[in-house]
Amino acid sequence: MTTSLTASGATGPVAAPPSAHLPPAQRLPPRSLLDLPVRAHPFGAGSPAGGATVWFTGLPSAGKTTVARAVAEQLTIRGHRVELLDGDAIRETLCVDLGFSRADRDRNVARIGFVAALLARHGVFALAPVVSPYAAARDAVRAQHAAQGLPYLEVHVATPVAECAARDVKGLYTRAYAGGLRGLTGVDDPYEPPPRPDLRLDTVGRMVEQSAAEVLTLLRRRGLA
Repeated sequence: MTTSLTASGATGPVAAPPSAHLPPAQRLPPRSLLDLPVRAHPFGAGSPAGGATVWFTGLPSAGKTTVARAVAEQLTIRGHRVELLDGDAIRETLCVDLGFSRADRDRNVARIGFVAALLARHGVFALAPVVSPYAAARDAVRAQHAAQGLPYLEVHVATPVAECAARDVKGLYTRAYAGGLRGLTGVDDPYEPPPRPDLRLDTVGRMVEQSAAEVLTLLRRRGLA
């Protein structure tokens, strides 16, 4: 039987999103606060305490979370406050009501961007490893940060799909290529690579520490770490 991606990142029969089966009182409203744009900080733009958002985009199994964790460890050692907004974990909590249509993928990115901006505005490094396949949604998050004077860096973890399929951390590529899974980004759902990221990482044949060092170097050059 052909299956599709579910909101948790696992697979299963095509079905309504989880929230559809909840009592009305427990369902998230169509326009929750998480969908609204972040307003300018009442005490002025910018992040005086040194926060920033680093957005890691790339295909599934590209190594986004692995690199982000290594960066988070180094920033923490250096005394910075850091939060990792892992895309899979967010899918299981904050965005459990969303599926994998384009509209839902965009809303997922918008919600994570909302949280990242809040954290950055209060002096926290928000590291967001999220597939975020569509350029317009990513650009909207960047614009949201720019409007508030918040530092925002886009890191494209540009691992080729063949390498991602070889890693296949969750077995999703195997199922997709066998025809048993629909909607996998990079296989039968599009991924729009950023044309001008702040940093493009090639993780093939490289140690995680090397990729993390490139991100940290970028942060230093921008005066952020």
